[in-house]
Amino acid sequence: MAETTTRESPPEFADAARDEASLRRFLHGLPGVDAVGVEQRSAGLATRSIKKDSKLWAIDLAISMVDLTTLEGSDTPGKVRSLCAKARRPEPGVPSVAAVCVYPDMVATAVEEVRGSGVGVASVATAFPSGRSSLRIKVADTELAVEAGATEIDMVIDRGAFLSGRYGKVFDEIRTIKAACGNTHLKVILETGELATYDNVRRASWLALLAGGDFIKTSTGKVSPAATLPVTNVMLQAVHDWHAATGELRGVKPAGGIRTTKDAIRHLVAVHEVAGEQWLDPHLFRFGASSLLNDLLMQRRTQLEGHYSGPDYVTVD
Repeated sequence: MAETTTRESPPEFADAARDEASLRRFLHGLPGVDAVGVEQRSAGLATRSIKKDSKLWAIDLAISMVDLTTLEGSDTPGKVRSLCAKARRPEPGVPSVAAVCVYPDMVATAVEEVRGSGVGVASVATAFPSGRSSLRIKVADTELAVEAGATEIDMVIDRGAFLSGRYGKVFDEIRTIKAACGNTHLKVILETGELATYDNVRRASWLALLAGGDFIKTSTGKVSPAATLPVTNVMLQAVHDWHAATGELRGVKPAGGIRTTKDAIRHLVAVHEVAGEQWLDPHLFRFGASSLLNDLLMQRRTQLEGHYSGPDYVTVD
């Protein structure tokens, strides 16, 4: 494991990050995840209902947590400008979203379009979505986005390295990318659909937190399964436990497959019950989504007008 100049691990975890053997010992010493228990708890939380007078509040909160995303090879400056306009003002009287998320070469366009609005600009980096490239290329990818004005970087970990037990390599890459980010927030994408077990999700979450990630994120949205409620619960428990141990607040971002207001509200219930009320804030919880916003807007109109408006009443992304 190489030394870096970025955020150090908190003193209580300094020994865990000292070398490869210490890191392995720490990660494999974490309590195992009760798979049946986490799935049963997730199923129970999914049945919770929100009273009608609270539903509008929950919808507006979810809107304010959206990272409105376009990550296609066919993206154009015009498409990004349109996305940014929707991000700034989804509808009259509706909160702006948290951020727009684009490829590094589209960051400058997005920054110009959201200037002064409070909407952040997130950019994927580090050879998204595979994470398969040299560290030099990953750093250059990150620096390109930061220099263009990105306020957040969503990096992908090397899942091959993680799954083969090379935890030090993954740790060092996260630390190096965090250093390249400077003051820009770093979200670490675990690609949980490829990690196979909840124990691996817990280990990867703690590894990312130890290495300095500001957020842990489920998925790229390019691999199935993407975000699931049980996996999100494991990650929420990790940031809760991290806060209890260190006093530091870190965030969680489920991404991919969250398309409906019902899905979003289920996640908000989980945030409240697993991590705590403090995480019901866009600074600590995000939805990575491209189609979720439209359903939130339609359901918001239903709450206000008493009837379902349908998709023709919202803008097409």
